[in-house]
Amino acid sequence: MRKLFFCFLLSLPVLAFAQIPQPFNVVGKFGNLNAKIYLGYQLGSNKILDSAQAVNGNFEFKGNLIYPSLAILVIDFKGVGVNKLDIGPNSDKLAFYLDKGTINMQSPDSAYKAKIVGSPINDQYLKLLAINQEAGDKTNALMTEQVKAVNDPANANKPVDQNALQAKLKVIQADYHTKLKNFILSNPNSYLSLLTVGTLGGPSPDPNELLPVLDGLSKELQETETARSMRSSLESLKATANGAMAPDFVQADTLGHPVKLSSFRGKYVLLDFWASWCGPCRQENPNVVNVFNKYKNKNFTIIGVSLDRPDGTFAWLEAIKRDHLGGWTQLSDLKFWNNAVARLYFVQSIPKNFLIDPTGKIIAQDLRGDDLEAELQKVLR
Repeated sequence: MRKLFFCFLLSLPVLAFAQIPQPFNVVGKFGNLNAKIYLGYQLGSNKILDSAQAVNGNFEFKGNLIYPSLAILVIDFKGVGVNKLDIGPNSDKLAFYLDKGTINMQSPDSAYKAKIVGSPINDQYLKLLAINQEAGDKTNALMTEQVKAVNDPANANKPVDQNALQAKLKVIQADYHTKLKNFILSNPNSYLSLLTVGTLGGPSPDPNELLPVLDGLSKELQETETARSMRSSLESLKATANGAMAPDFVQADTLGHPVKLSSFRGKYVLLDFWASWCGPCRQENPNVVNVFNKYKNKNFTIIGVSLDRPDGTFAWLEAIKRDHLGGWTQLSDLKFWNNAVARLYFVQSIPKNFLIDPTGKIIAQDLRGDDLEAELQKVLR
């Protein structure tokens, strides 16, 4: 979750190139420090590295910003120069947000201990960090508990209950999602709220949820290039949102025969994206096999679409055999992430699935573990 959050924060701002730069000023007092300090941030599509000399703890940076920018401040205590500075996870650095106007920071002796005062965006940033930290800690604790259970000799002959694990992870994810959404609703004027809309969507954004959230932001934020690009992407995703007609396609099966999605009209179809190299997909496959065997005679079938590599024919076919996936239609063009159907359905991560009703309408997606059977029980009564 944390990696996803930071990747999104770092990637989106480059889209806001159309705005006018505005001045910022960073004023600091770090005890009695006498050392060079480096400041890295982004200005449009350009990465900026600036430096200042701290004299008796006092230093200052000035510059211009097109939009608020995630920045990093590092102290060169040893005078080794920027190219030899340690900026690893245990180094003395401060991540914060640059914004227009003056930012005041104070510390007794280091960047790590620095406090920023009078900066609303950095107060908000700390709240987001806390939300991510909490979700990350809960996930790590759950996975540690799972590893202990697997390594316990008393459980040597017991299979891992993937459905139970997924259910617990889902609770953590739902809480994380709710807290991110509440942050956005509580801070409609914050640039961080705009970025958090992207985080809220994760790898499978739901335009039906996110577009109203985007509409709730201030008019100023909605007019940024970042918001416009996000809106355009979300509008495109409506083509595969719940309630939309599933885009039709043709792709070859394991024997090279063309298979058309619309030829399955009249049945409930689970369009299942996976790959032989995908660990989570392979872990989920027994659950998919179980629901297929349980509901295959109730107007239900599955179409598997594999994102295997160009040289992955053997691995693909072997995975179908080993995981007992031969009971339903399996398709692939062996183009990895460029699989034509995956691109048509905006698939950014796997496993990924869409449940399509007999009329060809998408009625659910991202069904894993017990959620898949629960949905099928609901529609196949």
